Amino acid sequence: MSEYQYYEFLAVDHPLDASALTQLRAMSTRAHITATSFINTYHWGDLKGDPRDLTERYFDAFLYTANWGSRRLMFRLPARLLDLDTAQQYCDTDLATAWAHDNNVMVELWREGGDGGGDWEDEDGEGRLTSIIPVRAQLAGGDLRLLYLGWLLSVQAGMIDDDALEPPVPPNLGTLEGPLSSVIDFLKLDADLVAVAAEASDDVKAATVSETELVAWVTRLPTADKDALLLRVLRGEDAQLRTELLRRFAGDSTIQPAVQKPRRSAVELLESAQLQGQERERLAAQRYARERQRQARDAAIAREKRLDKLASEGEQAWLRVNSLIDTMKPREYDLAVKLLCDLRDLAQREGPTQDFTDRIMAMRHKYPNRHALLRRFDAAGLPAPSS
Repeated sequence: MSEYQYYEFLAVDHPLDASALTQLRAMSTRAHITATSFINTYHWGDLKGDPRDLTERYFDAFLYTANWGSRRLMFRLPARLLDLDTAQQYCDTDLATAWAHDNNVMVELWREGGDGGGDWEDEDGEGRLTSIIPVRAQLAGGDLRLLYLGWLLSVQAGMIDDDALEPPVPPNLGTLEGPLSSVIDFLKLDADLVAVAAEASDDVKAATVSETELVAWVTRLPTADKDALLLRVLRGEDAQLRTELLRRFAGDSTIQPAVQKPRRSAVELLESAQLQGQERERLAAQRYARERQRQARDAAIAREKRLDKLASEGEQAWLRVNSLIDTMKPREYDLAVKLLCDLRDLAQREGPTQDFTDRIMAMRHKYPNRHALLRRFDAAGLPAPSS
């Protein structure tokens, strides 16, 4: 299997300027580069640059995937929208990490792949980041579920000490719709581990904001703040201004549950996930067994109805067999043998079977040179002369 690597970078808050585009083009003549993206696929060779450095300098999101199983996600957010200490509370391993760069906080989630066993995957990175990128806006808005998934990623990979307690569990972990679901799928997080973790997560509905409340809050803003905000809008300095203002309006930097439940250890989560997986498999096996039994009952009922209909035909069924054989066509041979198998089942049901055996033997004697037909007789287990 040939090598496959896919790199995609996105600039969300600000388009790339001419200088950045020139530097990126000098790095790769094959990449698809626009004012908001850099995409390249490799079947040999590699990117001539460090993804971390590129994301720190130019981009707000990065996705990497390779067909030996490696997956990487990286996001850049303004430090005023994501507190570094908060991010590092969840992401502090080699697989989930957070760090500061200039006025930004970087978050990276990484799934290692390839163990030398040769198990390569069918992979296509195109379109993946499009389905994932909304999680950046959620994180900027104070939703910490992405960070908690990063911690679970480290737990799953054995990067967290068994007795280490989990960080605060963000609300709505049990409703991982859309983008966060795409993250779970992309990083191949254990669904049972996520489900067990979500048991300690509260369901919190987003507060509705009325026009009257917004107007009143804006009216109370100091004039100096309004002037500064207007200047930022006019300069086009900050695409996250709306998110920042809504968080200031809410008066809370992150979405937190009203009451924190007892924190669980990494090993408790892993053991609970294993038990849940076993129970899920047991229930699935039961459902499969019940379905097989239902199918068997339905098949038996259908078989009896088919044999009843065949019995009502009498000699006409044997005439149909002869007509099919006389065509000397493979498809009709198959239909003839199928009909003969039903006649055999009918004979076994009603007994005795000697008449059926005599008829088959007569056919074998009648058509000794119809080798294709006789091979089908033998494959179906129809009566044959004793050797």
